[in-house]
Amino acid sequence: MKKVSLSIKITMLLIAMTTMMSNVAIVTALPHLKDYFSDTKNIEFLSRMMITLPSLAIAFLAPVLGHFVYKIGRKKSALIALLLFTVMGSSGLYLDTMNLLLFSRFMLGIAIATLMIVSTSLIGDYFQGEARHKFMGQQGAFISLGGVVFVVGGGILSDINWRYSFAIYTIGFLLIPLVYTFLNEKVIDNFVVEDDSDLNANLFFIYFLAFLLMLVFYILPTQIPFLIMNHFNASGTMAGAIIATAFISNGIGAITFRKFKQRFTHAQIYIIGMIIIGFGFIAIGLVHNVYFFFLTSPIMGFGGGILMTNMTAWMLSRTHHTQRIHKSAYLTSALFLGQFFSPIIFHPVVSYFSIEYFFTVVGIGVLSLTLFNYVLLNRQIYKKDL
Repeated sequence: MKKVSLSIKITMLLIAMTTMMSNVAIVTALPHLKDYFSDTKNIEFLSRMMITLPSLAIAFLAPVLGHFVYKIGRKKSALIALLLFTVMGSSGLYLDTMNLLLFSRFMLGIAIATLMIVSTSLIGDYFQGEARHKFMGQQGAFISLGGVVFVVGGGILSDINWRYSFAIYTIGFLLIPLVYTFLNEKVIDNFVVEDDSDLNANLFFIYFLAFLLMLVFYILPTQIPFLIMNHFNASGTMAGAIIATAFISNGIGAITFRKFKQRFTHAQIYIIGMIIIGFGFIAIGLVHNVYFFFLTSPIMGFGGGILMTNMTAWMLSRTHHTQRIHKSAYLTSALFLGQFFSPIIFHPVVSYFSIEYFFTVVGIGVLSLTLFNYVLLNRQIYKKDL
């Protein structure tokens, strides 16, 4: 197999950064948004929807967009998506009604879905085996680095004016020339022959586990800013710095995945990662001094870094190269369906227990659910590493 050039790797890393971490650029602006639109009914719920509404578009349109990407090619799809990503992502700079802002977030979701399908399928084409696991770890670390820049930058900008954090999305304009110059369709010619009879099986179970992962992990960006800023009266900059530490730990977890995979199956890694996330929730819930969030939030970040990398690697390992675009689309749909339903499902839980006790309750629930998943994964049908 020919060595992948550094320019292609960097381009792919940058694309992945926009797909996985771009939403968090405005998380610290959400409490400010609630104040600006205080006369709008249900603004507390709608402000949370600003970060998860793109997930609705992705969850339901990703399978359709997969066919679109397959038809016109990944390079053209990426260029169109980056333009849409930039225009709609930065809409908070110039739109002044909640309805239009929510619509722009939905359109942003279409762009993110397309970019994620392109990114995931290209990893399967350009890399194989241990090289794939290594690159995916590097990708996770790079995404986390971008997340640090986005969250800290967004927090600082949101303290000045909530609109300014939306300017971060203009990074899409910088990526367009890189994609146009370096990104190419990969022709599969010398990969190890895959056993078709052993591929594309049990993928819906993988999609379901990906949905559960994102359902609980997305509590971090959608709920913790309200705990930090409203309950502890901290600034957006402080909230952004705390979430940034989780992203740094997320990157460490992604790099660590390669080592985990050498010792455990994908199914076992899923169980380990969810246990880490569960204890991370409980640790966050026990915090009584805002500075201790710098110690507790990285626990969740580390577990999430392992699991996000694991889910993509798991899917690619079970997918024939002729089906990578379509299967990547379904995985994208599952992940972002979890993102969309996260605030909807957990909003009543927050209202009932209050944000102060919410994280402890969820942590106990995650550990219980993980035990249930452990039982499923050890049944006869799941004994084989999917």
